[in-house]
Amino acid sequence: MKTPFAITLDVGSSLLNKTGSWRTERPQYLDRLPPCNHACPAGENIQQWLYLTEEGRYEEAWRQIMDDNPFPAVMGRVCYHPCETSCNRGQLDEAVGINAVERFLGDQALINEWRMEAGTSTGKRVMVLGAGPGGLAAAYHLRRMGHEVTVFEASPQAGGMLRYGIPKYRMPREKLRAEVARIEQMGVALQLDTRIDDVLAARDEGAFDAVFLAIGAQLPKRVDIKGNGEPPVLDAVTVLRNTELEQTTGLRGQVVVYGGGNTAMDVGRSAVRLGAKKVTVVVFEAREHMPAHEFEVTEAREEGVTLICLRAIREVHGDTVTLEKMVPGEGRWPQPTGQFENLSADVVVQALGQNVDTALVDALTGVRTAEGVVQVGADMQTGCAGVFAGGDMIPSQRTVTTAIGHGKKAARNIDAYLRNGAYQAPEKHEVVNFDMLNTWYYSDAPRTVRPMLNVMRRQSGFAEIVGNIDQEAATFEARRCMSCGNCFECDNCYGVCPDNSITKLGPGLRFKFKYDYCKGCGLCVSECPCGAIKMIPEDI
Repeated sequence: MKTPFAITLDVGSSLLNKTGSWRTERPQYLDRLPPCNHACPAGENIQQWLYLTEEGRYEEAWRQIMDDNPFPAVMGRVCYHPCETSCNRGQLDEAVGINAVERFLGDQALINEWRMEAGTSTGKRVMVLGAGPGGLAAAYHLRRMGHEVTVFEASPQAGGMLRYGIPKYRMPREKLRAEVARIEQMGVALQLDTRIDDVLAARDEGAFDAVFLAIGAQLPKRVDIKGNGEPPVLDAVTVLRNTELEQTTGLRGQVVVYGGGNTAMDVGRSAVRLGAKKVTVVVFEAREHMPAHEFEVTEAREEGVTLICLRAIREVHGDTVTLEKMVPGEGRWPQPTGQFENLSADVVVQALGQNVDTALVDALTGVRTAEGVVQVGADMQTGCAGVFAGGDMIPSQRTVTTAIGHGKKAARNIDAYLRNGAYQAPEKHEVVNFDMLNTWYYSDAPRTVRPMLNVMRRQSGFAEIVGNIDQEAATFEARRCMSCGNCFECDNCYGVCPDNSITKLGPGLRFKFKYDYCKGCGLCVSECPCGAIKMIPEDI
């Protein structure tokens, strides 16, 4: 009798049927770049520290932030969180409250007195001009690399525009002082009330090996307004600085602020707190085109600030401000109408932005300026060897987070320069977008709302207006992160694979494909919640 074919095979020989040979495409595990990380000007690994927070590992999460940003308590208050604007979860329900979690971790560090250590000494010395966020961030990173750093600051206190441009109700000074003190404890020297006019002379006198310029934009922009000097026309930079120094601000009676940005909102809200009878912000642009962030405008209006949009101040005479009505024009730039109206005022404040004082670099051979800022190379070095620049001084967005990112980037390039090398930035992964996710697997989780002082208390002083979230809320909010682009070992791919061609490698080690048996159906890709698998052509 003829033996059936099936029983003529040796034991285990069915494994010789390698069905993977049928494929034209195969799945591949990969790490994609989360949009929050991609959008952060400071370059934080946001997804990683959210994961550590979710696990309750708060100090580890804080240290992850500190790899990129030495001011989590500060940035948890003043950053405009572009990470949240980019968050994929925002297209599902609401963005993860990243900024609130960062603030929670920053405050935990201050409560528990967590510290950072300086690196092993290299014997190299770096001079930093400007103790604002950019200069202090550069000093912090350079110190971690082992270099000696001295920061020179013309003002009596460190912080730059964090201190002298952002009111206390947004940025409590004790938080700023504590995070600056932590940098000092690492060995960074601060020379306050010290103005440097000759960079090269100061460099040579101090035997510094490199220089980082980060003096910020602190010269007020002004437009010529016809008038006889009454009422007085002040500038926002001086008003906010005098508010910080508890000096006379000149804000009294009916205050008119000219400008539509965040600084204009800060001046208006400060005027309310200082007892102004009425505060009106005159905005050149249409309401929807104002450069101020929406929450700043909303909070200002809640506190009693009046907004008048599409107006230009043409004349200030006696107690009268003459406004010309504007209409939207091409390119969102308003056009005059020739129609005028009057507004009563006891004082006018121009809040139209700031410029950089580039006189500091005039004597530096090879340094080029254009449109009021210093030009630098990809390594942030100016045309003068060993002199680097960042923050508001160079072409960029003028935000605190951007300045902090510049400080880190400059430190890396200065470190490479001091070691006679060149810094090579690591290659970035592709950014994962919402369409790459399978959001069916994520449960509903309403965003945590931060507590806020009521309007009456906000109008009566400079106490911080936004409260902190607690430990439970911080952990919950971190758990809302969808781990975009990076495997979190949910086992979906392992469970849905019809060919059993996926091997679990153990906790924290993720998975591996057995390509001999994978037919390339793509089911794992379509069912991966976070977009950490993609199909690639078989011939790659």
